[in-house]
Amino acid sequence: MFRLLLFAVTLVLACGGAEAAKLDQTAVNQAQFVVSPPKGVNPAVLKAQILLDRARFSPGLIDGRVSENFAKAVGAFQAANGFPSDGKLTRETWDKLMATSASPVLMAYELTPKDVRGPFTKRIPARLERMARLSRLGYHNAAEKIAERFHISEQLLRKLNPGIGFRKAGTMLVVPDVGRGDSPAAVAGVEIDKGTRQVRVLDASGKWLAVYPASIGSNEKPAPSGQAEIKRVVRNPTYHYDPDFAFKGVKTKRPFTIAAGPNNPVGSVWIDLSIESYGIHGTPEPGKIGATFSHGCIRLTNWDAEDLASMVRKGTKVSFKDEMANADIKLAD
Repeated sequence: MFRLLLFAVTLVLACGGAEAAKLDQTAVNQAQFVVSPPKGVNPAVLKAQILLDRARFSPGLIDGRVSENFAKAVGAFQAANGFPSDGKLTRETWDKLMATSASPVLMAYELTPKDVRGPFTKRIPARLERMARLSRLGYHNAAEKIAERFHISEQLLRKLNPGIGFRKAGTMLVVPDVGRGDSPAAVAGVEIDKGTRQVRVLDASGKWLAVYPASIGSNEKPAPSGQAEIKRVVRNPTYHYDPDFAFKGVKTKRPFTIAAGPNNPVGSVWIDLSIESYGIHGTPEPGKIGATFSHGCIRLTNWDAEDLASMVRKGTKVSFKDEMANADIKLAD
């Protein structure tokens, strides 16, 4: 009995070690379709997320987990390819997704002096009024900077690179290859779907060229309706607070300005709309996109906002869609 118990314990430990070892460059690049991915970080889900990101069906923050944003990205990819758009990663969907790119999804990357050099902003207050005292809203550290560059959560970046301090140039990392290629040239408009909380880039025929998860308004500060157009794109914007906004938690009655930086409240880019005070912009908290509401504007991850900014120009049409179409997309079992 003791030998049997010892064997069982050894087997459990071995399986546990094998499970942890699966999340490496080779295992993820060679991951195969699984019918029902287990909870937690999964190599097949991670591979699918990176390929979706490359194809501009953005899952938002890449974390290797089945999530609402992942299901919506799968559903959008299915709809664009004529499949039933239930958001479940079926064999048919997997095979189509694998055919979009032959390049490995994880790659080696060498940290550069620019990657590890600041200036960083180690402490950023939660209240907007106190943020206004800072000279820049930079990344907290090099790990956050690298994670955002490769569209990945800091937690997963560290899991893929155990024991790495992200402080020394020349250090080799394993990161997602999220190169999206050239921006589409035939952009006819942008559609903001409040029901599915997505922003879509369309060509003249209505084909989806890119789909991004978004936080779109709230009951307190709803997003606009109807039609608008893009007035301008501002990269590395400052943030101006008007007391007329009356945001919850802001106590001052005076206007103030928050300095630029990727952890600015509107992130690394502001796409100004023809509706006064409204825009499409980035965020300092990519993990909350699609899961929380905004102050009326349309909030994307910084990298998705920057990608969108590279496609649009002054006069690009923007339409707000209020219907709850495609709201039946659910998480995979």
